[in-house]
Amino acid sequence: MILIIDCGSNKTKYIDQIVYEFMDTKLISLMDFQDADLDGIKGVILSGAPLLVTEIDTTPYQDKMKWILNTELPVLGICFGHQLIGLLHGAFPNRMRDDRDWQVIESIEDSPLFNRLPNQFRMMEDHCEAISIPPGFKLTASSDACVNEAMQHNDKPLYGVQFHPEVSGNHGAVLLENFVKVCERNTSVL
Repeated sequence: MILIIDCGSNKTKYIDQIVYEFMDTKLISLMDFQDADLDGIKGVILSGAPLLVTEIDTTPYQDKMKWILNTELPVLGICFGHQLIGLLHGAFPNRMRDDRDWQVIESIEDSPLFNRLPNQFRMMEDHCEAISIPPGFKLTASSDACVNEAMQHNDKPLYGVQFHPEVSGNHGAVLLENFVKVCERNTSVL
């Protein structure tokens, strides 16, 4: 089962719909999340959120997700979820020009998330902030609009994407299916 933590995005239901085609899902709101919700879970997806990390105190959100620092479970952060994973690991947020349209993403490093995708693919964006690459992570994809479109931890199955695969058609569905496959291969089930 994959746990989807809803951080408040109106797109979270689409994550659930796509992932459920490949594995059972459990959906829970970020503020209702407890560490016990990880029992029996094979992986976690953090959704986007209608929040600006450069304008709010992210401490309550980081405190809720501190378990990510020590988990062996695969975790995929999308938009705000991506930023939250980065902030937990020491990334710096910054404002950028609004990007709320399709963007050409270029994969620049091998990643299991990009299996069966071309080197360049289009994904839907919905953000006006970005994060630096945190220590211990590598940049895996970039675009003309945003340097850190995708990243992954060097040693753990932690992934982040700034774009929204859940509303990006077939390529987005392939990326989410690839994350499910990472979860299936991982042996660290709590």
